[in-house]
Amino acid sequence: MALTLLRGMRTPVLFRMNAGLFFTTLHRPSLARFTTRAESAQATEPKATPQSIQMAIKEAAEQKMQGFEAVIGIETHVQLSTVTKAFCSCPYNYGSQPNSTICPTCMGHPGMLPVLNEKVVECAVKLGLALNCEISMTSKFDRKQYFYPDLPKGYQISQFDIPIAKKGYIDLDLPMEFGGGHRKFGITRVHMEEDAGKLLHSDSGSYSQVDLNRAGVPLLEIVSEPDMRTGIEAAEYGAELQRIVRYLGVSNGNMQEGSLRCDVNVSVRPVGQSEFGTKILLHKEGQADQIVQETRLWDESSQKTFTMRKKEGLADYRYFPEPDLPEVVLNNDYIDEIHKSMPELPEAKRRRYENMGLSMQDVLFLANDDNVARFFDSTLEHGSDAKLAANWIMGDIAAYLKNEKLTIDEIKLSPLELSELIASIKNGTISGKIGKEASPYFVLILVELIANGGTVKAVIEEKDLVQV
Repeated sequence: MALTLLRGMRTPVLFRMNAGLFFTTLHRPSLARFTTRAESAQATEPKATPQSIQMAIKEAAEQKMQGFEAVIGIETHVQLSTVTKAFCSCPYNYGSQPNSTICPTCMGHPGMLPVLNEKVVECAVKLGLALNCEISMTSKFDRKQYFYPDLPKGYQISQFDIPIAKKGYIDLDLPMEFGGGHRKFGITRVHMEEDAGKLLHSDSGSYSQVDLNRAGVPLLEIVSEPDMRTGIEAAEYGAELQRIVRYLGVSNGNMQEGSLRCDVNVSVRPVGQSEFGTKILLHKEGQADQIVQETRLWDESSQKTFTMRKKEGLADYRYFPEPDLPEVVLNNDYIDEIHKSMPELPEAKRRRYENMGLSMQDVLFLANDDNVARFFDSTLEHGSDAKLAANWIMGDIAAYLKNEKLTIDEIKLSPLELSELIASIKNGTISGKIGKEASPYFVLILVELIANGGTVKAVIEEKDLVQV
């Protein structure tokens, strides 16, 4: 949701979400107050907004924002794919029956002591290295005090002043449809913490129930520098983080399951001003009525945000060192071993594909999904031409996957047979194209291999498709 919405921003304050559009109106000369209006079709039955209205909204937003810029930083929580929780032996499986994977430790019962899951530390070091961070050889846990109905202990085990990783950066390439270009955004810190439970609200809204299955699930929080200036940049930052955690295997990165959650800090300032404005933390984005530091919650039905809570300062959390957990002490051998085990990351993969002579559009498509990238690389290992392999994967194969709602791992076509099929076209055994369209012989063979597997040679012989 957050990434979809942020991608829709064409100016610092123009947002597009599903069928709806909302924007911020600045009252000048001061930035003391601004309002947001929602112009949205029904979410269940999207309707096309007339072009004239779209242009009027865009022109009004651009006129009001002339001379101002958005300053955006993102706090991202990544839920780790560990077998057990952060500080106890309970498993966590998304969609389990409420309160079915809990124990006295994650329920916050008195006298229960946490035991750190070493896999959490390994995942944190992996992600810290992937984000080009400095790894803290000695770090510690702290108690972050605040009250939520689904936070059974009354505090969260987190890291305050000594995170496990800090001072990093992330490289990414913007999609070609948004102008392309390379961007580099700073990473302030990466720290380990535990998740809270979850409130299940009744349909009537008259009561809520508490599900503690998620309490104690390990999280990594990645805090960016306020380096982003547009919604496109913010969306692609989030998408790149999602790619990285999936490449590393530390999380599935599924936003619909809450495995990756983005909280966006937004302020507005005149262009050229170095001081930041008052930031507002937006959960799934939205509007602000008065510029005060607060957390706002997005309401899908009304297409507006509402005050969730006034934003706490550090003093309000009353941090102090976690007395029940020792320091986390690492050594260089441990870090080197993790570094050697890491796969090729999206940025390195994009540069490698670019050096093959592929277009940036090809590069971004292939590197976006680790499974697609592996399939492509394996096809090249069998001797296929890079451009031809990219064309068929991005064209007919991608179209088949979309129509059948499959992933590339679910089809029966192997990289070896795709390379054989491409070789059959190059050596003239079958025709690849008639004019600009794929030949029916090629499509017939390709669909047969995708759906049923087998070998190119066997399919050609079986269907008598040898070109004379």
